[in-house]
Amino acid sequence: MTKVLVIEDNEANRYLISFILKGAGYDVIAAITGEEGVGMAIHDNPDLVLMDIQLPGIDGYEATQRIRASPAGEKIPIIALTSFAMAGDRGRALAAGCTGYVEKPVNPDTILDEIQKFLK
Repeated sequence: MTKVLVIEDNEANRYLISFILKGAGYDVIAAITGEEGVGMAIHDNPDLVLMDIQLPGIDGYEATQRIRASPAGEKIPIIALTSFAMAGDRGRALAAGCTGYVEKPVNPDTILDEIQKFLK
């Protein structure tokens, strides 16, 4: 079963994303802070990480860089999941090590297609 780590501090967003993923047959694990997410990404070996950018503690950019710096995190696809939609935000997420970028609010009709692009 494909394991997805959702790093998201907003309970409603975390619930919605987890609900959609579980309904599609994914195994979902979740973290609320950047630090917790880094630890889970390194130790739980997910197939994909959905990374909120605005997190308590370290932000999603720093969390992504820490995951990428670990041997376990070099190849995990990390998708930035963010309400930041200003010019340059996509580039900043990709420069931090994210594989992809999805803007919030999440569209329940298209999020699975976005995720599946990175799991092939």
